[in-house]
This record gives sequence, C-alpha cells and structure tokens, in this order.
Amino acid sequence: MKFFQKIRRSLLSEGKTAGYLKYAIGEIALVVIGILIALQINNWNQSRKDDLALKEYLVKIRSHTLADLRELDTLTTVRTQFANLCKRARVRILDKTENEDLILFMQCGVVFADYYFKPSIGGYEALKNSVYFGKINNSPLDSLLTQYHRLVAAIAENEKSYNDYVVNQEAYLSTQYDRSLILASAFLPPDSLALRATTQSEYFDSFKEYTSTLPYRNVISLAAFQFETMVYEYGLLRDVGQNVIKEIDEFTDEN
Repeated sequence: MKFFQKIRRSLLSEGKTAGYLKYAIGEIALVVIGILIALQINNWNQSRKDDLALKEYLVKIRSHTLADLRELDTLTTVRTQFANLCKRARVRILDKTENEDLILFMQCGVVFADYYFKPSIGGYEALKNSVYFGKINNSPLDSLLTQYHRLVAAIAENEKSYNDYVVNQEAYLSTQYDRSLILASAFLPPDSLALRATTQSEYFDSFKEYTSTLPYRNVISLAAFQFETMVYEYGLLRDVGQNVIKEIDEFTDEN
C-alpha cells in the first residue's frame, strides 16, 4: 500500500493529473478484480461444502436403499412360498379334494401373519427438507427417487389392504370358533402335547373343522392372488432401487 501511495504523491507533485487519473482508475480496477476473485473463491468453497453435504445425504440414501433391497429379497421369497401354498390349496378347494391334504391347509395358516415391507425413508426425507435438495431437482436422480417412493406408497397400501382384511377375518373366527387346540398344536412342542389327554386325532379334527370355514378359505384365496401382486410390486421397486444406487454412484463421482 505504501508503494502505491508513493506513486500517487509522485504523480501529484509532478503535476501529472492525467497520469494520476489513469493510475487511480487502474488502482480501482485492481481492487474490484481482487474483490471478485475473493468472492469467486468464497463461492467455490461454499459450493464445495454444499457438494460434500449433499454427498453425505446421498450416501445415506444409498445405504438405506441397499437395506430395502435386502428386505425385498426376503419378502419376495416368503410371499412367493406362501402364494404357492395357497394356490395349491385353492386347486384342492376347486377340485373338492381338500380332505386329502389337511397338512397343506394347516400350512396355509402362515398367511394370517401380518408381514409388512418397512422401508428406510429417513435419508430421503432429510434430503427433501434440506437446502441441498435443489441441487438434484429435476435431475434423473430426482425422478428415480420420486418413482421409488411412489412405489413404496403403493406397496404399503396393498399390504395394508390385505392385512386389514386378514385381521377382520381372524377376529370373526375368534368369536365363532374355539382355537385352543389349533394354537396349542401350532406353538407347543410335540413332546409337551404328547403328555396331554388330548389325542393327536383331536388336533387334526380341530384343524379340519377350522380350515373348512369360509373366513379361513377366503384368506387363502385372497393370498393366492394378492401375494403375487405384492411380489410383482417388490420386483418393480427392486429395479428402481438398483437404478437409484447406480445414479447416486454416478452423481457422487461427477461431483
């Protein structure tokens, strides 16, 4: 700064007004350029910080999506197995040969369990509520995440519809039927049951009566159809989820 002051004094003392004006303009230009450079560096640092923060959100979403895919694989296996059981039972009902395979109808009782897909949506919700969501707005990743969570909502609605129906049917059966023998044979060890006065044939007779009720068979018929729909939706979500992970990997590599 002292160097510039000496130049200004020298020009003024020598009466070089035009030279002084040119110098002053140049000095102002240098100051403006310095300010612009500082602002650019500050903007670059802030953008870098924003990119790092966004990456943290995306890494969390990626981790949650991977967890979802693992759960979808498990549910797909379970639902497919149960659907196959129910389809076999449905054929027995249509052929009026259900008495020939009581074990099959006993096994179909598993479809009364209320299974739910429980997605990890915390990372996505946190990003949506942050100032960084705009950085992916209208991008392919934004579109994929929107599609992913629409499918999550559709699956939740389908599962709730089925589980609510099952709960209602089971509640009705509980008021119309004594399930003590069924619950005992389902949950107590065989060695324990062998010590009881009730014979094995009585347990089977109880199951035969229970599985022949309309509510029980209605649930079987619904599961045979609706489980296949759920598995199909799981597959759609799995495909979108894999694309989400791929897009996040590409997005984070580029930024």
